[in-house]
Amino acid sequence: MKLGYRHIDTAVAYFNEQEVGKAIKDSGIPRDQIWVTSKLWLQDFAYEDAKKAIDLSLEKLGLDYMDLYLIHQPYGKVDEAWKAMEEAQKDGKIRSIGVSNMTPKIWNKFVPNFDVMPSVNQMQFDPYFQQKELRKILAENHVALEAWGPLGQGDKDLFNEPVLKNIAEKYGKDVGQVILRFEHQEGIIVFPKSVHEARIKSNKEIFDFELTSDEMDSIRALDRNGEGRHDPDAPGIKDQLLNAFDVHAE
Repeated sequence: MKLGYRHIDTAVAYFNEQEVGKAIKDSGIPRDQIWVTSKLWLQDFAYEDAKKAIDLSLEKLGLDYMDLYLIHQPYGKVDEAWKAMEEAQKDGKIRSIGVSNMTPKIWNKFVPNFDVMPSVNQMQFDPYFQQKELRKILAENHVALEAWGPLGQGDKDLFNEPVLKNIAEKYGKDVGQVILRFEHQEGIIVFPKSVHEARIKSNKEIFDFELTSDEMDSIRALDRNGEGRHDPDAPGIKDQLLNAFDVHAE
């Protein structure tokens, strides 16, 4: 936050909500200048469990409300979880509610049953995985796309793409900055992840140049339709995630 970041993305499954809350408090930055996102894990999707989980996240964060709260993995009792989230939004505990990892198939299974349309869908997105079918659905419903893994999770092939390297050289930027600028111009909300201060700083430096329409098209042409990326529709993924860990384990 000392470098100017104001959007914090956490989750009960990241096991760091308490630390995030302390960092917010210690920063001295007014609450209304910080955007906090957290997420509900699928072991708490039953209605009553979801209500308790929302309150527990608020307690750990030390906050009166969360700016955005997401269904982290869309499997199991999604309808019950969403109902609890809708009610928490009405009660002022959550400002906006959304989903994560919802492919077109999963979106069409659950969202038509929701009373409140998700404000965002947080999905894996990078130049190799541009989510074209999903983005069309989201645009039709006025739903924002948030990108996790916007830099391809360090994919060496992506960072060695001649198209990206040539554009980076032209603007005096690095490939990561070109990717983030592309995504920004595409209207994608990005969450670049890094533990290195220099990289965290450089990820912000994308607002002093603009890609041309031809450059945008050349990066769009890199799309591989998600080959080799996370597939929420894959068989067995629900059971794999359910058995991954217990978010309430001490």
